[in-house]
Amino acid sequence: MCDVLQLESVSKRFGALKVTDDISFSVKPGETYGILGPNGAGKTTLFNLISGDVRADSGVIAFDGVPIGHLPPHQRCVAGIGRSYQVPRPFGGMTVFENLLVGATFGGGKPEREAYDVCVDVLERTGLGAKANRLAGGLTLLDRKRLELARALATQPRLLLLDEIAGGLTEPEAHALVDEIRQVKAAGVTIVWIEHVVQALLAVADRLLVINFGSKLAEGEPEAVLDNPDVRRVYLGLEA
Repeated sequence: MCDVLQLESVSKRFGALKVTDDISFSVKPGETYGILGPNGAGKTTLFNLISGDVRADSGVIAFDGVPIGHLPPHQRCVAGIGRSYQVPRPFGGMTVFENLLVGATFGGGKPEREAYDVCVDVLERTGLGAKANRLAGGLTLLDRKRLELARALATQPRLLLLDEIAGGLTEPEAHALVDEIRQVKAAGVTIVWIEHVVQALLAVADRLLVINFGSKLAEGEPEAVLDNPDVRRVYLGLEA
C-alpha cells in the first residue's frame, strides 16, 4: 500500500525568502503526522503547497502515489484532501448546516440528497447538531473551530490537514476538540496536523516533523523528537 502523502525535495521562495527548503516526508494511511516549528518556520506555507493554494517552485507532491502539483485547490479537495485554516473562515451569513453543505457539495462532489446525509452525520460527530441553524458568524471560538473541522470533514477527505485548530482554546476546550480528532483518526482518516499546543498534538500524533526556517530539523517518534537537543533549543527554548 502506497503512502497517502509524499513530498520529495519541495521548495518555495517568495522573492529572496525561501520559506520551504527542500522538504521531504511521507505519511502512511491512517497515520496522524504532527508538524511543529516556531512562528515563521514555514508550516502554513507547507499546507498551502499541499492543498494547492500555493504552487511549489520545485519538487514533487504526490497523493496516493499520483503527483498533484498541477491540480488547482478544488480538484485536490474533490480528490480527497480536506483542510482547516488557522484563522476560521466560516461563511458568516450562512447557517452552520449551510456551511457544511458547501463542503459536501462543492468540496466533496456529493449530490444534494447524499450531501444532506453526510452533513447530518458530521454535525453529530462534531457536537454541532444543536447549532445547525445558527448563523456561523455568531459562533463562539470553540464552535468556529469545530465548524472548521466539520466543514473539512463534510468533504469526506481521506487526508485531513489541520492548521493550529487548538490555538486560542482553553484547556478543557482543547481536550474536547482532541477527543473529536481522535474519533476522526479512529474512522481511518489520515491526518497531518500543525499545532503549537504541543500536548494536544502529542495526544494523537504517531510521528512528528519539526521544521525551522523552512528546513527539516527533526522527524520521528514524538518522544525521540522532543528529546532532540536541536528541537529543545530551537522550538522549546531549552538548552540540552
